[in-house]
Amino acid sequence: MDEEQKGHKKETYKVQIDKQKFETDNPTPTARELLTLAGKVPVEHFALYLKDKGQPKRLELDERVDLREPGVEKFVTLPLDQTEGLGAGRRQFSLPQEDEEWLESLGLIYELVAEGGTPRVIIYGWVLPAGYKVEKADINVRIDPGYPDAQIDMVYFSPALVRRDGRAIAATSDDSFDGKVWQRWSRHRTSANPWRPGLDSLSTHFALIDDWLARELRKG
Repeated sequence: MDEEQKGHKKETYKVQIDKQKFETDNPTPTARELLTLAGKVPVEHFALYLKDKGQPKRLELDERVDLREPGVEKFVTLPLDQTEGLGAGRRQFSLPQEDEEWLESLGLIYELVAEGGTPRVIIYGWVLPAGYKVEKADINVRIDPGYPDAQIDMVYFSPALVRRDGRAIAATSDDSFDGKVWQRWSRHRTSANPWRPGLDSLSTHFALIDDWLARELRKG
C-alpha cells in the first residue's frame, strides 16, 4: 500500500526560480538540483541566488537549502561568463572533420572525454521535447573502436529523464562516467535501420536520439 492509499499524500514544495514556478518533493535540494529542475544546464554555467529580505545570497552548487523554512522559496539565476564555466571544454581525442564541424555548428558546449579507455562525446544543454520534467539535459554517447565504420549505440542522459505524466521509461539503467551517474537508455538500431558506414555519423545518431525521445512520449 503506497502513501496515498494510506491517506498520507506525499508532500511537495513549491519554489519560484526566475519567476517560474516549480514543484519538488525534496525538502532539502541542492542548488545543483534546483538549477536542473529549472532547466538551467549545464549547471556550471549558472549561479543560483536565494532571494531573502536582504541581499540575495549566492548558493554553492552542492549547498542545500531547507524549503521547510519560512521564506525559502524564491530564487534567481545568473548566467556565468564562459570563462567561469567549462570554457572550450576538454578535447582528449579527435573525431572525423564532419563530426567536428557539426559539433561546432550546434552553438552548445561539448567535450571529448576519454575515461577508462572509452571515448565519449558530451554535449551540454541538449533541448528536449516537451513532456519531460526538464527542458534540457546533458547527453553523452560512446565512440567505440572502429568508428565511423562501426556504429554509435545507445545514449546517456544527465539528469535522469522523467516523464511529466509520471509513466516509467523502460530499458534504462545507471552508468557512471566523468564523476557522475548518467541514465543509460538501451535503444538500438534494427535490421530495418542499420548503421550505414560512410553515411551515418554523430549528427545522424543524434537525429535518432531525438526520435527516441519523441517516440517515448507517444507511448501510452
